[in-house]
Amino acid sequence: MDRGNPGRGRPGPDGGGFELNDAMLNAAIGKFLKNVNQTAEEELAKRLRGAIASGKLNGSETFTVGVSINAEKIGLNVTIYSKIEL
Repeated sequence: MDRGNPGRGRPGPDGGGFELNDAMLNAAIGKFLKNVNQTAEEELAKRLRGAIASGKLNGSETFTVGVSINAEKIGLNVTIYSKIEL
């Protein structure tokens, strides 16, 4: 058993790089998404409260919000849209 990189997976099939095990991959993605979720929730709440306080929104609208995730190194560029119903 290789102990050179404990917890980092094992060498890739061609001997180069390494393969992440599922637990490592899920933990890394989960940490990122937790940060995204917390930041997005805080920013949306702040902006929505401000828009309602200023009269720009009345508090009963439905509107679409988009989130873009980009990671040039892995060729990821996706935008996810969903509706917020107040």
